[in-house]
Amino acid sequence: MSYQHLQLAIEGRLAVVRLHRPAQRNALANALMRELIACARELADRSDVDAVILTGSESYFSAGADLQDASSWDDPDLTISDRRDIAALGYKMCKAWEEMPQITIAAIEGYAIGGGFALSLACDWRVAAINSFVSLPEISLGIPLTWGTIPRLVNLLGPARAKRMTILCERFPAKEALDWGVLDYLAPKGRVLARATEVARQALAMPSVAVRMSKESANAVATALNHAASYMAHDQRVLLAGSDESRAARAKALPKKKK
Repeated sequence: MSYQHLQLAIEGRLAVVRLHRPAQRNALANALMRELIACARELADRSDVDAVILTGSESYFSAGADLQDASSWDDPDLTISDRRDIAALGYKMCKAWEEMPQITIAAIEGYAIGGGFALSLACDWRVAAINSFVSLPEISLGIPLTWGTIPRLVNLLGPARAKRMTILCERFPAKEALDWGVLDYLAPKGRVLARATEVARQALAMPSVAVRMSKESANAVATALNHAASYMAHDQRVLLAGSDESRAARAKALPKKKK
């Protein structure tokens, strides 16, 4: 399958998926999210691929949800059903990557913001550059943190730290994020993909069926309550996105148009 906003390369049992919307710093527009869902499903069906690395450019992983993509928010021309379907795309995307049977590794150069960081949390492990940072600014934009991210954060951090990362919208440098447990490995700037490949090779050296079974068992325990905590998240987003408070917060964050 060919993709417009993704680059897919497969070498032996390792696949590398690269986000490729350079003009938008890999912002997650609807079209890109649909491609990420399709790509996850395509790779999930392959028994000859046992590890997948998801990465961005040499300067950034992803700037998060695309605020310029108006149809993601509160387009009055869309029906409520259409808005719900669009709002659920991020959840479906992260779930598709979380449920892949292969070992998945997010390789982060520069930064992973908002939805970009949420997507990386759906992977098994995260490798980041020592000079990179992560953040979840959704609440400062007037929208709740959705996509199943809060349950994943609670699983990794516990409720207090998950609430701090979600509610205060702080920027976390890579070393602090590693200490907290939302990153798994650090690498020198420009060496993240190489380090992620080393980690993938370690996993590939193990018996593949046992690896898949073990991942499935770990996920079954870790995600048992995730759906119960997240199934209404897209409705929360649809509800809040149309509020005056939310519109004002997004307008403040968007770059001013030149006259």
